[in-house]
Amino acid sequence: MTKIYESTQYNSEEIIKILHPLVKEWFFKKFADFSLTQKYGVIPIWERKNILISAPTGGTKTLTAFLSILNYLVILAERNELENKIYAVYTSPLKALSNDIAKNLIEPLEEIQALAKEKNVKLQDIRVALRTGDTTTYERAKMAKKIPHILITTPESLAIVLTTEKFIDNLKAVEFCIVDEIHALENKRGTFLSLTIERLNEVSKIWPVKIGLSATIEPLEEIAKYLVGNGNKENPRDVLIAKVPLSKKIDIKVLSPVADLINDTNSQSEMYKLIDKLIKEHKTTLIFTNTRSATERVVNYLKEKFPTEYGDDNIAAHHSSLSKTHRFDIEARLRDGKLKVVVCSTSLELGIDIGYIDLVLMLGSPKSSARALQRLGRAGHKLHDVAKGRFIVLDRDDLVECCVIQKEMIEGKINKIRFPKNSLDVLSQHIYGMAIYKIWDIEELFKVIKKCYCYSELSRNDFFDVISYLSGEYDLEKNYVYGKIWFDTETRQVGKKGKLARVLYMTNIGTIPDESYITVKLAPSGEQVGFIDEGFLERMRKNDVFVLGGRKYVYQYTKGMNLYVKSTIERYPTIPSWFSEMLPLSFDSATEINRFRYLMAERLESSPRRSKSEIIKFIEEHLHSSEESASTSEAIYNYFLEQHNFLGIPHKNKMIVERYYDPKTKKNYALFHSMYGRRVNDVLSRAFGYLLGKSAGKRDVELGMNDNGFYIAGEKLQIEKVINFLTPKNLEEVLKEAIERTDILSRRFRHCAGRSLMILRSYKGHQKSVGKQQMNSHFLMSAVKKITGEFPILREARREILEDLMDIENAKIVVKWINEGRIKVQIKDVAIPSPFALNLFIQGHTDLIKLEDKQNFLKRMHKLHIKGIEEE
Repeated sequence: MTKIYESTQYNSEEIIKILHPLVKEWFFKKFADFSLTQKYGVIPIWERKNILISAPTGGTKTLTAFLSILNYLVILAERNELENKIYAVYTSPLKALSNDIAKNLIEPLEEIQALAKEKNVKLQDIRVALRTGDTTTYERAKMAKKIPHILITTPESLAIVLTTEKFIDNLKAVEFCIVDEIHALENKRGTFLSLTIERLNEVSKIWPVKIGLSATIEPLEEIAKYLVGNGNKENPRDVLIAKVPLSKKIDIKVLSPVADLINDTNSQSEMYKLIDKLIKEHKTTLIFTNTRSATERVVNYLKEKFPTEYGDDNIAAHHSSLSKTHRFDIEARLRDGKLKVVVCSTSLELGIDIGYIDLVLMLGSPKSSARALQRLGRAGHKLHDVAKGRFIVLDRDDLVECCVIQKEMIEGKINKIRFPKNSLDVLSQHIYGMAIYKIWDIEELFKVIKKCYCYSELSRNDFFDVISYLSGEYDLEKNYVYGKIWFDTETRQVGKKGKLARVLYMTNIGTIPDESYITVKLAPSGEQVGFIDEGFLERMRKNDVFVLGGRKYVYQYTKGMNLYVKSTIERYPTIPSWFSEMLPLSFDSATEINRFRYLMAERLESSPRRSKSEIIKFIEEHLHSSEESASTSEAIYNYFLEQHNFLGIPHKNKMIVERYYDPKTKKNYALFHSMYGRRVNDVLSRAFGYLLGKSAGKRDVELGMNDNGFYIAGEKLQIEKVINFLTPKNLEEVLKEAIERTDILSRRFRHCAGRSLMILRSYKGHQKSVGKQQMNSHFLMSAVKKITGEFPILREARREILEDLMDIENAKIVVKWINEGRIKVQIKDVAIPSPFALNLFIQGHTDLIKLEDKQNFLKRMHKLHIKGIEEE
């Protein structure tokens, strides 16, 4: 069993006692005192205790992790006892951060060495080396001769060196293992790293002390277990948690560019005036948007609207679509104080050193309190600076969402992360790598894998299914899938197959799939219309309508990397082009919004009704609104009052389903107010949509969704019939049926087939194009379905969709509460969508209409709502 303890806060004198005189002198030349993080972390690491350090951005986590290690190496270096081996491994999911760390370690080592020379103290050289996918053959050869004492690497490169014959011996005496940015590993890369670390444990003759570094995140107990794995009586793997409180003050406010987000038609112009004003009031501003397209749009608009203020010399866009060289240049210019403002999507949330930022602007909701805190932590990046941030809201839903997230931040309510578990594609890749390293007894192999947190619940059946696939027991050779390992059922041993095993493994390792653009063509002519990204295609279903180049198209079918469509004039778009880029609202934040809705409903429904001033005072106190944000509280009051008067307020105990008929499309619409975040709504909309289509004689229905709800449209919608049909037990099966013939399963199967090495992305120096991978995947999926619908990698593709892309676990909770009556479902007929439903109703049209037109539409609907209320 893994036992978890809280770390003690030590004082400066206790830390000074353990420091070598050179390290102590170097430290106090640079810093006045130890940070709070260092007071929690330095001594436990010195005492060789596993520790997870959770501290806000800018909380000196990295120096805390390395101080005891540097101290230890300096002591050995003075005694001339440093061996030609790796003492510490540092790994981070960010290659750029690894580059930063390598540079930032070399500098203090050089300064300590210079101090030693001044004092005539002889020190052996302490070597630091960086090994990533960009490391040259020459640098690797150099590393093999002069072994680095500290190895900085990435999850993939660490897995590669664990199968490299000439290098693996250097990992057999690793004493420290640092895992940085753990909060960025809630994906299959995190699963991959957890098993890589377990392999490092197995290779090492001693237990490498685990040091985990994370931004402010929850649940810390689970993250601590992820770090150390599963212990037993002989090896308990105890771990300390240092939850470091925020030492710098937070200055966070929600701002609206206009007092009235409905009736003021100048909101876009006013938003940019507000942004310009805030930039001018500060030295350096970092602006976060939620999409790459919005990032480019903001930069271009600021340049065009204020040409004398902003140009290429002082403003830049930063996002993942830019080249690595261009991103590095922007980061360097920002670090050197040469840029006044940088606009980014999510690319600068994590711990890359970007210098001094005195203001963070967030345009629209960051979708979770954890992400908001990471972004805010970029401001005042030094220890005792004020972290100053401003949300700029774009509409009324955004206003409520940002205010609730601000409340969570102030109250320290942090959204939970989860690591994917029992991923069979990642498992396949690792078993292959482990078989390359040595011949294993099958039970020993299973035992090692089960020690890993992400595979602690792995069943024997799933494990042996993967062994069967890897050993070639399934008849897939005609599809060019060959056995990669051998398994002797008599000796119960496993080993690698083929002379090229090591090369194949090293050139196809990793979890990030190759992605490409989809060509959109008219059916049946094949005339090219344009391009969309794969993530957008994944979200679409047959007959969805989308906009490309200002025109509307209906999804017909796909073939390889081509999407065939037909044009339409009558039908509404069902999915906006930016949909795949948008971050989903976290379930935790959605729950807080639902709770706030309930409290507002209570006050508006009370008899006699509370006064306007009473309710506004409650909003201000509950959401911690400031005087600067006074107008936001009144805007929230007006929004809720309008919804209450028109239809009633949906909340944690009440789901309202609006039912209306659209004469233009001749369709019935059912709009579900389900404030659970997009990942849960993805599950519910597909499940209800599938059942409604089935009940209408297997007719296709139209779906649309966002974080606040979803709609289903069709000729016949028997909502009452299906509402109580779903149960927590049958939800998974219904959803599996709903996704079985969709593009989302086809694309995800390709990703899983690549990770499990069914499809080799690289073979003998030749790269396989994404199009060819997709075609191979299409034939492979057909082949495995004929053999068994429970083929392990096909099952993994389904699991990935349900658990990682969507959120079936929380969807089951919602369905359970509906079944138990904790959530009451009210179906109401309406002539027009209610105020809370408008953003969902209009989202598909945002590619066709300008912001001003959207504003006019909302203004018109607002008048209709008021008129409808007055007529009742």
